[in-house]
Amino acid sequence: MLLPEIKEREYRFKLALRMVLPIFALVVAFIFHTFITSQNTLNTSFYVESILILVFSIYFIFYLIYKGFDTKITDSVSKAFTREYMYEYLKKEIKNSKEYTLILLSVDNLYEINSRYGIKIGDKVLFETLNWIAEFLKSKDIYNIPIGRIKGGDFIIGVYGNKNRYKTIIELMCLKSEDFKIDGIEIQISGAINDITFSKDIDYLIENLFELQNKIKNFKLTTNYIDEDINPNELEYNVINAIKRKNLVVYTQAVFEKESEVFKECSVKLKTEDERLLHQKNYMKILDKLRLMGDYDLMVLEKVIKMCIKSDGDKFAIQISPTSIRNFTVLTKIKEIFTKNECAKKRIILLLHEREYYPKIDKFNAILQQLRSLGILIAVDRLGSLHTSFLYFRDLDIDIVRLDTYYTRDNDERAYKNIVIGFNVMAHEKGLKTWVKMIESENCYTLTKETGVDYMQGRYLAPLEKNENYRS
Repeated sequence: MLLPEIKEREYRFKLALRMVLPIFALVVAFIFHTFITSQNTLNTSFYVESILILVFSIYFIFYLIYKGFDTKITDSVSKAFTREYMYEYLKKEIKNSKEYTLILLSVDNLYEINSRYGIKIGDKVLFETLNWIAEFLKSKDIYNIPIGRIKGGDFIIGVYGNKNRYKTIIELMCLKSEDFKIDGIEIQISGAINDITFSKDIDYLIENLFELQNKIKNFKLTTNYIDEDINPNELEYNVINAIKRKNLVVYTQAVFEKESEVFKECSVKLKTEDERLLHQKNYMKILDKLRLMGDYDLMVLEKVIKMCIKSDGDKFAIQISPTSIRNFTVLTKIKEIFTKNECAKKRIILLLHEREYYPKIDKFNAILQQLRSLGILIAVDRLGSLHTSFLYFRDLDIDIVRLDTYYTRDNDERAYKNIVIGFNVMAHEKGLKTWVKMIESENCYTLTKETGVDYMQGRYLAPLEKNENYRS
């Protein structure tokens, strides 16, 4: 048992003792008074009953007090419902409702507020922000709604009706929050909304709200973005089944150095039993959740190795999760695969990126060097967008860096030309090759050639092709 749990038990016992003493004293006084006034007429049963009353009264008083302490339904900081109580509450509401909507509202800069102004100010921000949200909703005739704190600065609100009824209200709230301040501190609020047409499982609903929120933040989309989500239960089943059956489809797109094709990038879709294709944006998060990312990466690698065997010297680039590479079991299997397939040496490029910087960078670098010694080329993706990619570009010994598509996608101007040139110069000074994708027009192709980038890819140069030539 942890020390906080021990101290909490001590605190509860002492408080319960202080609460029970007056009641216990009244019972004792009543028994003593009866004994004094009726001593001559009392029989043996009185003494037995008195002892039993004392014992059971003490037991039930302590039991009720402890149960009372165990039932905590409000968060001590924000005064919203606790996560546990909110989940139970919402499960009942969803079960009994034909239409029900969940709203996620988050104080995005809570960490910064806690760091700059202290956690007491952060607590005040949470409390007053929640009151501001409640007052705003009241102004829209939305009263007595359940609000629960899920984690940090994230709150879930449950309301009756479908999401279309509340979309505009939440968008307006997020807009109005741009002018919202507490003690001169700017509060950044973001939100997302979904209803039980997506799923009646509370866990799936809340996970989906966070996914929607991230997509809105990252891609500046509106809350209309996902109306075509696959049912999460069905999606999980299809992903597990596709991994078990190793049922996937590989698409390739040629990558060019000047006018010559140098390798192909592979993109993967999983195939369901009824021949439908699942896109990566739908299933990648499921792989992480179900701890199947390592199995998936090995499955893709084995497929691409077969493509190497069946092709005439073609090279292939595949995306792989850095967590898979750092997994000892997966790493061992990757080594075994390349040891058994000498023909794949210098023909596979592993393309990796992640949002969180891996702190044991020397260990990570040593793993990558083991892979490079087997003839595997290592590339870091999304340079210029993810901070982690820039740090890996700086700290790791690799072969290729690929710039984020932000610098080429739909870009017919010269606004980013000097930035691309700068990245290109830095990479070449480290002895690395540079790579850009999403070249979709002649103008974009011309501008990119002027920057001196080594590898270019996009629909203007080559189409995305289904991998028909390497079927096993």
